[in-house]
Amino acid sequence: MTIRISPTDDLETCLALRRRVFVEEQGVSEAEEIDGLDGIAHHLLASDGPTSVGTARILIKDHIAKIGRVCVLQSHRGTGLGAEIIRVALDVARAQPGVSTAQLGAQIQALGFYEKLGFKAFGPVYDDAGIDHRDMELHL
Repeated sequence: MTIRISPTDDLETCLALRRRVFVEEQGVSEAEEIDGLDGIAHHLLASDGPTSVGTARILIKDHIAKIGRVCVLQSHRGTGLGAEIIRVALDVARAQPGVSTAQLGAQIQALGFYEKLGFKAFGPVYDDAGIDHRDMELHL
């Protein structure tokens, strides 16, 4: 596997990956998945050779980088790709002037995954698109 993760302007490919994972696999409605914030976000695209296999976006507001819409195609899950996408997202966050904290909304079953990457959960469990989530943060 020759994976490359890099910033991208190819929003169409990122949205296609997110649609496949969140809408088709997890049953999130298209209206909830496409929230109108993609135009102001930084996007990452993970590619295995010519095939796009994962994505994430980073929204910057004040001192916070909110990492979201992180997904990896089923064929590449369990390979460490998700963790590497988060590491690259954190590098992008650190490169933004004034950003001191990364935050994300983690699906409950993914809390341990993010904790291993240094994130700490805070606040209550909440429903996002019919899936239980909890906010997490990492001071950069």
